[in-house]
Amino acid sequence: MRAALDETSRELGRYVRLTNYASGLCMPEIAALAGMERLDMMLNDSMYGILFRDINPIRTFVDQRFSRQVHARAGIIINTGEDNYLTTADAVEAAHTVTVSQLLNEYFAREAGLADWQLGLGHAFEIDPSVPRSFRLELAHALLARTLFPDAPLKWMPPTKHMTGDVFRGNLLDGFFNLAGLMTGQGILLVGMMTEAVVTPFLSDRDIALQNVRYVLDAADGLTEDFRPPRDGFVQNRAQEVLAEAVALLEDIAGDVDQAGDPPLLAAIADGTFGLMKRPADKGKGLDGVAVKDEAYSNPAIDALEEWTAR
Repeated sequence: MRAALDETSRELGRYVRLTNYASGLCMPEIAALAGMERLDMMLNDSMYGILFRDINPIRTFVDQRFSRQVHARAGIIINTGEDNYLTTADAVEAAHTVTVSQLLNEYFAREAGLADWQLGLGHAFEIDPSVPRSFRLELAHALLARTLFPDAPLKWMPPTKHMTGDVFRGNLLDGFFNLAGLMTGQGILLVGMMTEAVVTPFLSDRDIALQNVRYVLDAADGLTEDFRPPRDGFVQNRAQEVLAEAVALLEDIAGDVDQAGDPPLLAAIADGTFGLMKRPADKGKGLDGVAVKDEAYSNPAIDALEEWTAR
């Protein structure tokens, strides 16, 4: 695929990126392959495998750290999966859990050696369109993410949960989504399809979706520099509200240890804090592959990656 895209890049006169996923039970292996095959972006979320694939939490955290060390060394941008939370939880009520996940993903990414330019932290345009002032709420959430992570590209996900099959309504929703991403300076804009999550989009659907993106990006080019919501206005107040709820949740997590004595974050995951998914630390796929390190344990690959990171 990289070779084919290199050929296409020469034909177009611009570089075409290649992206894929480092997830499941083989995050490190896929990350290594991506580094060797010159991938540019990879989905690599610290909790996605736990919540949505029922992979053991400890196994996932171990695998994501090593895979992110590889991505850091290979210069690959990671995309995180906060958008998935809003497919199972309400996008307004659970907005603060997305912010908490973004902060956790940033922490784990930096700890593994990733730079700010490699942090495609995720969010999604998933508020029910029937909610009053839904677009202003989306702007508040998007602007909060941009303000918290000013040097990260950010990944903005298109609406899927509330697509109905009405292609005209869907295309309009995608246009609003594209505008929200442009106004708040999201660097990685996924293309929304008007038949998203309803049927597999036809090539013609994809062409219409790309026309939508091109129109919005061209017509509103530079709007980011003009978008300054007033202090104490609706957008600013909503962003402050979500941030306060996120801080409160982080404080709750930090002070929470369950009866099993698990660390606070594992206890929070077990309680269903994120995406309404309850995943205990002693359950899930891949648990049999988790072992406690011996005092004499040594991994030359990790040693080499950490030495590079330290430089």
